[in-house]
Amino acid sequence: MNPESQSANKTVDATVIDSSVIDEEVFLKVIKRAGRIIAKPAFEAMEMLIDPTTPAQARVTMIAALTYLLVPIDLMPDFIPVAGFSDDLVALTAALSVWSNNMTPAIRRRAELKLDKWFPIIR
Repeated sequence: MNPESQSANKTVDATVIDSSVIDEEVFLKVIKRAGRIIAKPAFEAMEMLIDPTTPAQARVTMIAALTYLLVPIDLMPDFIPVAGFSDDLVALTAALSVWSNNMTPAIRRRAELKLDKWFPIIR
């Protein structure tokens, strides 16, 4: 038997966890907390973009940087060593710079209120 067919014939012991073993209430708390952590920057960025006190140049820079990071087409393809991620680093740096210079406590509060509505804290 060749090595490829030997590895294909290997069996793996796995245990399936019965749903009665998982505390669904604890699991729901973990999922909601994870959702809040992941969604918080998105809510803050959206609130910053719609805030009337945010300068137009900051809005354009933030939208351009986020769009560049989300669109799958790159100026420098990511498979090129080092240079491939340099353009993404520039876009990320621009977004973080705008974020840090324009984030206010009022914007954070509004984002937190929306987070509470979408991902209520379960005690």
